[in-house]
Amino acid sequence: MEINVIDAQMLQKMFIAGAKNLEAKKEWINELNVFPVPDGDTGTNMTLTIMSAANEVGAIANPTMENLAKAISTGSLRGARGNSGVILSQLFRGFTREIKKYHDINVEVLSRACVRAVDTAYKAVMKPKEGTILTVAKGIADKACEMLGESDDLAYVIDEIIKHGDYVLSQTPEMLPVLKQAGVVDSGGQGLMVVLKGAYDAFLGKEMDYTLENVSANTGMVTDDIPLDEADIKFGYCTEFIINLNHPMPMDEEKAFKDFLESIGDSIVLVADDEIVKVHVHTNQPGEAFTRALTYGSLSRMKVDNMREEHHERLIKNAEKVAAQQKEEEAKSEEPKKKYGFIAVSVGEGLDEIFKGLNVDYIISGGQTMNPSTEDILNAVEKVNAENIFVLPNNKNIILAANQAESLVEDKNLIVIPSKTIPQGISAMIGFIEDSTPDENKESMIDSMAYVKTGEVTYAVRDTVIDDKKIKEGNIMGIGDEGMLAVGEDIADTTVEMIKEMSDEDSEIVSIYFGEGVTSEDAEALSEKISEAVPDLEVEIYPGGQPVYYYIVSVE
Repeated sequence: MEINVIDAQMLQKMFIAGAKNLEAKKEWINELNVFPVPDGDTGTNMTLTIMSAANEVGAIANPTMENLAKAISTGSLRGARGNSGVILSQLFRGFTREIKKYHDINVEVLSRACVRAVDTAYKAVMKPKEGTILTVAKGIADKACEMLGESDDLAYVIDEIIKHGDYVLSQTPEMLPVLKQAGVVDSGGQGLMVVLKGAYDAFLGKEMDYTLENVSANTGMVTDDIPLDEADIKFGYCTEFIINLNHPMPMDEEKAFKDFLESIGDSIVLVADDEIVKVHVHTNQPGEAFTRALTYGSLSRMKVDNMREEHHERLIKNAEKVAAQQKEEEAKSEEPKKKYGFIAVSVGEGLDEIFKGLNVDYIISGGQTMNPSTEDILNAVEKVNAENIFVLPNNKNIILAANQAESLVEDKNLIVIPSKTIPQGISAMIGFIEDSTPDENKESMIDSMAYVKTGEVTYAVRDTVIDDKKIKEGNIMGIGDEGMLAVGEDIADTTVEMIKEMSDEDSEIVSIYFGEGVTSEDAEALSEKISEAVPDLEVEIYPGGQPVYYYIVSVE
């Protein structure tokens, strides 16, 4: 039977199905990473991005194109992680900007939405690279336009679009030699095709489960079931919900609502943006909280737990901790703003301490093993009471999410320093000058990074060939800024070989940050080997505590 339109209910099902298909296949997509490192994350980043939107979409009881477009765009934008996730969010953003104007989607609307999606995503990337998810998306849009006038049957049109998308994906190794040598297609492009195929299955009416796990709002709280003495619980109902605002909530209304919640309970967490407010409160009158919230908009994801019955000790403990932190942050926010603040992405206690010692105000835990989202960065910005805030992503896969956050902040001057590695971030902080202007400091910090070469040592999770170096599963790899520098079977020997490749006659200092599982004795022994192999270099050793990578190395 010919189907000529996709209505809002069908689009809701298709989006959720596409998200769940990606979630089911994320590990397979992770394994398509060019470098066979144990922290391939494209599938994970894309899944976390789309599931952020899917949770918003799944909470809509009466879908329309307009409210679906808003949920998809807002959810994916704030939940975007990694380059692939940010690009996926931009594709959704462009697509939804087009479809929200219509009651349903036909072939013509579909083609226009695909073109707008690609235009939006390309504009979001400073230097678009062909052979990536962008190329696959462009191929899909081109095919959608080509199908105009050929058929009005969406089942046929979408099938042809998917076939062409698969073909473009298969050609990505011809566009990027590094893909061809590694024997993989682009992982981001593969993720996009997985989403489309899941959505198409829903369109065809294939039986599937549309329920979403963990649909509740991410308020930053953790729960478990360790018992608590019932007598210790002052307010018995843990109440959570989302307000879908009729209008943006001004600051005075937000404060009035928070004051009301404080009058009926405690452990309050309230996070607001222009479209939604996430609420958590412990109270004996959850109905009163709902009634007051309804004056601002409709409610969704309402959840009430009787804590006296369920004995959620850690839920209480963590909620009180969050509330205490929020009170502390509110107190700080009442202080005069300082001129400069700093946020750094870091992973490992030792590295965290180094950044704190360099006057970084807030550490976002993450890195290559878990890219923070745009919303994570926005939340960090809220907690730094400064007029000008420098963000150090310290990973090339986090820079786009940071840039996206930069475009969303209005009340502070957010400045992204495009540090691609931890050593670059450290060097950038050293390059900061208190008395300089924000623009002068941005230039100085970026200039400081130019003198740093970074190397990372880890192990291979599969056989492959990179930069003409044959790699076997379990080999030790030394990866530099531009590619594979050394491959071996011994951690120390491979690290020394990598450092020799990184060094030249201008090199003076090598800094070694050793990871978790590496002892200080191991690091000292490595230092001696480096001094023997490259005697002109001064060697400095620091505990980093980072996972996955035995050593992070900088040469200056």
